[in-house]
Amino acid sequence: MSYEGRWKTVKVAVEGGIAWVTFNRPDKRNAMSPTLNKEMIDVLETLELDAEAQVLVLTGEGSAWTAGMDLKEYFREVDAGPDVLQERIRRDASRWQWQLLRMYSKPTIAMVNGWCFGGGFSPLVACDLAIAADEAVFGLSEINWGIPPGNLVSKAMADTVGHREALYYIMTGDTFTGPQAAKMGLVNKSVPLAQLRDETIALAAKLLNKNPVVLRNAKHGFKRSRELTWEQNEDYLYAKLDQANYRDPEGGREQGLKQFLDDKSIKPGLQTYKR
Repeated sequence: MSYEGRWKTVKVAVEGGIAWVTFNRPDKRNAMSPTLNKEMIDVLETLELDAEAQVLVLTGEGSAWTAGMDLKEYFREVDAGPDVLQERIRRDASRWQWQLLRMYSKPTIAMVNGWCFGGGFSPLVACDLAIAADEAVFGLSEINWGIPPGNLVSKAMADTVGHREALYYIMTGDTFTGPQAAKMGLVNKSVPLAQLRDETIALAAKLLNKNPVVLRNAKHGFKRSRELTWEQNEDYLYAKLDQANYRDPEGGREQGLKQFLDDKSIKPGLQTYKR
């Protein structure tokens, strides 16, 4: 299915099982406007039902991943409107950046090709995995123009980065690079920009080789487990295990056991069962 020209601020192309979702406001360094936020809700909900889109990669057009929220369209113009408008605009942002993306039914990879500031940290952390260009520049710049980090930026940092490092960048507004982001665990790895797309494709290929039902339950189980007690986790994670077995049309568990125990054809610690 072709999505060419379907959205104004987002480009989508599905190739070889990978859905390339690209913020497309390069003249604004892909700042997230109310229009972009609303379109991203539709993009994610549409791709969720596209069987050809098995792994989602989120990136940016031009020199930026995203510069964060559009200060003019998201803040100044909305401030002049009624309170209910502001609430709706904020709701749209949170809807896709956190509620949809964080628990998305398909694997998600943030491919950070350049500038990543402020509100961009929410979708960055909501993605399952992230690879950054060495040349990428990150920053929590809110403090520099008179506000604390908004939306779920502080929560995203608290869940991903160490206490001291998170507060340092929140309180100073200093920038950091792709290698620094990898060192602090904000992204999985950092590579030269020239290698970024190939590295992302290689990672996506690994995910495409896994059982999609099991992959979905595995990532959902991990993310929910951070919010639950040990006792709650025991029940919840066993329930996710049973759910995966019940919903898996491939019978992955049965096949994996057969190929290991009976056929002696795989070593699960080193390879995926043959689908």
